[in-house]
Amino acid sequence: MWETIRAEISHFVGENWENRFPNSNEPYFDDALIGFAAAGDPLFREYKRIIGDFHQLPDEILNGAATVICWVLPVSRATRVSNRHQERWPSLEWSLTRNNGENFNTALRRHMVEWLEDRGHRAVAPQLAPGWRQLDDPSAGIASSWSERHAAYAAGLGTFSLNDGLITARGIAHRLGSVVTDLPLPPTSQNAGGYRSNCLYHRDGSCGICISRCPVGAISRQGHDKETCRGYVYGAVPEAVGELYGVAQTGCGLCQTRVPCEERIPSG
Repeated sequence: MWETIRAEISHFVGENWENRFPNSNEPYFDDALIGFAAAGDPLFREYKRIIGDFHQLPDEILNGAATVICWVLPVSRATRVSNRHQERWPSLEWSLTRNNGENFNTALRRHMVEWLEDRGHRAVAPQLAPGWRQLDDPSAGIASSWSERHAAYAAGLGTFSLNDGLITARGIAHRLGSVVTDLPLPPTSQNAGGYRSNCLYHRDGSCGICISRCPVGAISRQGHDKETCRGYVYGAVPEAVGELYGVAQTGCGLCQTRVPCEERIPSG
């Protein structure tokens, strides 16, 4: 069944019109990476300690949950190249991918829920569930009740970086999604080298290029300043180029492009 699910996600990514730039046949995202995490994996309970007690367990989202299906949607090469040249604001292509591409990601979530239900399985997309929320927690800072990055980590799809992104086999420039289902599926292999092993800075101290890519100094050798980052990405950038680009959510992505982990796990 897991091969059938992978084929269905790949087909949707490859064929659905919402994964296309306006008036173009060029996609926002390349073919997806797909993984599976056991709903009962102890990592999800550990997230209640690491992230906060507000972070939901899979079976708090869906009673009887068995599997979390996770995917990585790699940003297309043309879009990544367009953003490599930027120093202050994201490129038009990057912003369209953040705004319209995330709409496609939402459509993929809904599609997979319906696809599973049509085959007699219960399913919920956590980010579309009534209980999903974003919050500023006194101890955790900016967070949400379901982290797509942490779900993807549990499914073995990547490890965390200095800038808090997830470095996957297709790099750090991507969007993530997941669906919780009662369909039991074998989990994919987890990351063997630790939760930061794909990041060169955390591996051997030899990188840190994402620090200089951030136009507002939200990344340092101490990590990622979420508050400064959010103020820039959701405040300054949309105010500067949102109307020009015709989108509400512009993103930024400078720290995800022109870095060694942009499109792969760097070898060092």
